[in-house]
Amino acid sequence: MVPLIAVAHGSRDPRSARVIAAAVATLREARPDLDVRLAFLDLNAPSIDQVLDGVAAEGYTQAAVVPMLLGNAFHARVDLPGLLAAAALRHPQLAVTQADVLGRDVRLAEAVRERILEAGAHPDDPSVGVALAAVGSSDADANAATAELAAVLRAGTNWSGVHICFATSAEPTVAQAISALEHDGAERIVVAPWFLAPGLLTDRLSTEATAAFHGTVFADTIGAHTLLVETMIDRYTTALGTLPGRLVRSA
Repeated sequence: MVPLIAVAHGSRDPRSARVIAAAVATLREARPDLDVRLAFLDLNAPSIDQVLDGVAAEGYTQAAVVPMLLGNAFHARVDLPGLLAAAALRHPQLAVTQADVLGRDVRLAEAVRERILEAGAHPDDPSVGVALAAVGSSDADANAATAELAAVLRAGTNWSGVHICFATSAEPTVAQAISALEHDGAERIVVAPWFLAPGLLTDRLSTEATAAFHGTVFADTIGAHTLLVETMIDRYTTALGTLPGRLVRSA
């Protein structure tokens, strides 16, 4: 069995690590046949270095790292590959492959939609407007790609509108998105976090949204959703095919 190492960003907010750990626990429950381990890039333990060192010490010769990241930015393209390269120097007998990020998978958009419904918004209610809140990037193309999720999220509903907004680095802000939704005719506002777990940024979004529109509802983050688990297993399965001497097959 090739260990599945789920790597999350890490946060100073303890809620984040708890929710990420719960998501990984759900993955283990769904697939008890897999050797699933949790690691963090920063701020929380165990670190990716610690987990890789442990896997090597146990005699494994292969491992697959699944980044629990929604964007293909610095952490996925530079930070994590650098850590894996350093681990390869420490453990030349251990072949490690990095899976694709979770990204803008439509299953995760569906998970967000379910969180919106859990917050009390009916899909046939035209008075509902949704602000889809993402982290934001200095890369305009990345923000534009994330903005495409708004149409995916609105599909099949009668909501008055779904507008993207960003917590950092880009506009529109959540207040600007809410203003646009009101212009569309929305009378009930739901802020839907495009985040895996809560933290300081989601708290800031909630505060700013409430100030912009009294009575704003804040949906839960994606968290330990079964569609997150399904996406992670798919990323792992695909990554297995890149390991030396292995064929792609269902995990």
